[in-house]
Amino acid sequence: MRVLVVEDARSLADVLAEGLRDQGMAVDVAHDGLEAAAKLDRNAYDVVVLDRDLPGIHGDVLCQMITENDDRAMVLMLTAAGAPGDRVSGLSLGADDYLAKPFHFPELVLRVRALARRRPAARARTLRAAGIELDPVRRTVVRDGRRLDLSLKEFGVLEALLRAAPAYLSAEDLLEQVWDEHADPFTNTVPVTIGRLRRKLGDPPVVVTSPGVGYRVLDPADPG
Repeated sequence: MRVLVVEDARSLADVLAEGLRDQGMAVDVAHDGLEAAAKLDRNAYDVVVLDRDLPGIHGDVLCQMITENDDRAMVLMLTAAGAPGDRVSGLSLGADDYLAKPFHFPELVLRVRALARRRPAARARTLRAAGIELDPVRRTVVRDGRRLDLSLKEFGVLEALLRAAPAYLSAEDLLEQVWDEHADPFTNTVPVTIGRLRRKLGDPPVVVTSPGVGYRVLDPADPG
């Protein structure tokens, strides 16, 4: 899951980003509306955590810009104004959820995950293929009844591959979906993570590589 945090208070933005990364999400940060609009134009996000009172482009305008896109991100609007009228006006702009400051961080995490599941492109909660069952909410992975202990990035890579199956994802696709904008496109972090994931998944192998194309999950019983 890739999230954009748009918050002009840098200390709060940093806390939100690090907290969401600790939950296994790939997180980018923008500190004003102009920076956010540029990142939204370059990258695909599942959820945008959007402060309402922003410099550059106001959060209300940015929210409307996001909701005009066909394959749009879900929007969780943050604001210091928590009166019912403020919530109604925020939702009327197209925000998918609304959270007043101050808030409890665990609640924000639950709302972000719920929005990601509601996104039109999202699929069923439990992902299944090749004897693997992955639950993004509970953060659990089982293969043939065996519980696997995966790192955050290994989990993110496997989730991305299962969502795309049986299609291939390139290393660039995985960097975009699992890492954030600071990931080096020339790094070998993707093949290294794939290698660790393969070892933990065990035999028979299910993550296959096609040179120059990418990676995919393939059931060993499937000759294709």
